[in-house]
Amino acid sequence: MRKSNREIKDFNKIIELLDRCQVIRLGLYGEDYPYVVPLSFGWEVKEGKLNIYFHCAKEGKKIDLIASNNKVCVEADILNGYKPTEKSVTADYESVIAFGTAQEVEGNEAVHGIKLLLDHCGISGYSPEDCVLRQIVAVYKICVDTITGKKRFL
Repeated sequence: MRKSNREIKDFNKIIELLDRCQVIRLGLYGEDYPYVVPLSFGWEVKEGKLNIYFHCAKEGKKIDLIASNNKVCVEADILNGYKPTEKSVTADYESVIAFGTAQEVEGNEAVHGIKLLLDHCGISGYSPEDCVLRQIVAVYKICVDTITGKKRFL
């Protein structure tokens, strides 16, 4: 990180920031260009490691790209507005970037992933079991290998 004075070094603070984010952007190895897609998500820390869950259609470009290379990048951010500086204006932001691998999960783990997603998105009254049993979506887990956080104004 070029501006290390902006780095969020405390893992728990990075997780708190991720929890306040509404959307992640998933970066995949594309065919000719990188492919980035915004997603709703759920997450958990298990045995000190972050897992991020998302759901999607059972077919499509994202699924094909993950099948060909499951190494992914995850980005999430919050823009808190803009602040004047001595010479211009700058963004007051907080961001997270993570790298890991994506894999489809099924059965109880898929139900667990959908529950985490629904909880994070604040959706109640919807059954994660029904969603998985209907077999209308695929559920993926990203096992995060590395994560960094950054904040413009610490």
